[in-house]
Amino acid sequence: MIKAVTFLRAAGTPDNFDKLRSFLLALGFEAGRGWNEAESAGTSLLAPLGNVEYFTGQAPQVAGLLFEVTNLDAAHQAASVWMKANSTGGSLGDIAESSWKSRLFSVEPVAGHRMTFWAWSEPLRGKPVAVDGDLSAAGMRFGLVVARWNAVITERLLEGAMDALLRSGARREDFLITRVPGAWEIPMAARVLTEIKGAGAVDAVIPLGCLIRGETAHYEAIYTEVARGIGQLQQESGIPHSFGVLTCETLEQALNRAGIKAGNKGFEAAIAAIEMVSLKRKLAQGGPQ
Repeated sequence: MIKAVTFLRAAGTPDNFDKLRSFLLALGFEAGRGWNEAESAGTSLLAPLGNVEYFTGQAPQVAGLLFEVTNLDAAHQAASVWMKANSTGGSLGDIAESSWKSRLFSVEPVAGHRMTFWAWSEPLRGKPVAVDGDLSAAGMRFGLVVARWNAVITERLLEGAMDALLRSGARREDFLITRVPGAWEIPMAARVLTEIKGAGAVDAVIPLGCLIRGETAHYEAIYTEVARGIGQLQQESGIPHSFGVLTCETLEQALNRAGIKAGNKGFEAAIAAIEMVSLKRKLAQGGPQ
């Protein structure tokens, strides 16, 4: 019967509200649906898994908001980047060992709002060795290919992708935006980006487009070739390509996937690109260190 667990926290001020939301999104939370009414406004921040834990005896020396992460060092780095970019009066602690076989750090992104991030000191805990990409875009360069066709959708996808890159530590000069007439032209422009050498070379390509089904088979023909072209180019170049090309039945579906109801697929495509660049670099260094 239980569907989800929600904890309500009062931000105190509109400024605190904005900063707390910005901080948690930068640490990897997914933006959910919020509300904006005359009496109050709220934001929903989603994580893959939620727990309710009770205890007896001495309370753990952690904040009431406790978040488990897959990579504590990457989370601490993301928190540090955010804290340096935002003057909030908060504080960030160092990573420390706990008494319960874990590593953790506590942070106050806004004074009075303390939270703890942690990870097991033995993250494998009987599981197979796995290599995960981090979500820090610092030091990476991206090529974004944006179709002008269905611009009311693709511009929203572009905004979402840029938001993800900037939140993850990329600088504005670290990504090159290329515009093409439509989705059909995306693979060609992406190929040119992969061929750039030297300081302007890209680490990943993020294609952004939108195809909406019409009354003929034109939709299927375009989608098939675009998907094949992007996939083939990724294999040939060895450069990660995410897939931010929407294929929808209706305009409403496309709008929902461009930030109205179902998240922003441009944001998701950029996050996937960051993770794949990080993963590629780790594997090139020999995997788990």
